[in-house]
Amino acid sequence: MEWRDIGIVIGTRRFGESGLILDAFTRDHGRQSGLIYGGASSKKKASFEIGTSLELEWRARTADALGHFNLSEPTAHRAAISMGSRLALSALQSVTALLNSSLPEGHSYPALFDATETVLDHLGDEELWPPLMVSWEVGFLRTVGYGLDFTKCTVSGRRDGLSHVSPRTGRAVCGAEVPEYVDKLLELPGFLVDSSADASAAAIGQGFRLTGYFIENRLYAEAHQPPPGSRELMLRRLQDKGLISFG
Repeated sequence: MEWRDIGIVIGTRRFGESGLILDAFTRDHGRQSGLIYGGASSKKKASFEIGTSLELEWRARTADALGHFNLSEPTAHRAAISMGSRLALSALQSVTALLNSSLPEGHSYPALFDATETVLDHLGDEELWPPLMVSWEVGFLRTVGYGLDFTKCTVSGRRDGLSHVSPRTGRAVCGAEVPEYVDKLLELPGFLVDSSADASAAAIGQGFRLTGYFIENRLYAEAHQPPPGSRELMLRRLQDKGLISFG
């Protein structure tokens, strides 16, 4: 068995004396793991920083066996941007931890792969990436089976005035249609339904609270695991810089 693909490094683990198991999110083969002989050496480790994109060649005797990776030169180095900013580093760690702990192995998600590269490529722009990250988390949740639907009101069918989301169904609601239930619903920021809407610090905070509900109370709760601590760290650092507000 063998294939070639582009992949994003989402984790690494030591294997034996000098080996390394690389976890990668590939465009056409999904999440994959493989052994890199001698990968733990100081000379090679720099090529395996999380968030780096690589051209990969994977080989194994059978589809179920742990394969090994042959690597080309990285196609995108992102460590320099991330290492220069604690905020960007926490964002990078949040994305890669969500992917590595939630995606099934071997399932292809090309749209999510492309969206992931877009977010990671913009981590140097603190004004741009926080709302992009909210949208990425919405797409991530949809990919892993939580069909968040913001196209119309689940109560009336209206496509305007969407202001909240049902925590039970993940579908949009016009708060004006059900005022008696508004306090039980999650706020839906306008920029998730209208690209021209302002992505203010408060709106971005609403977005992260919305996605966080499904990440924490559905995705990880159902797996009986806590969500990645790197996501909470990212949110604290965003708050400290005034880029999001949960007021």
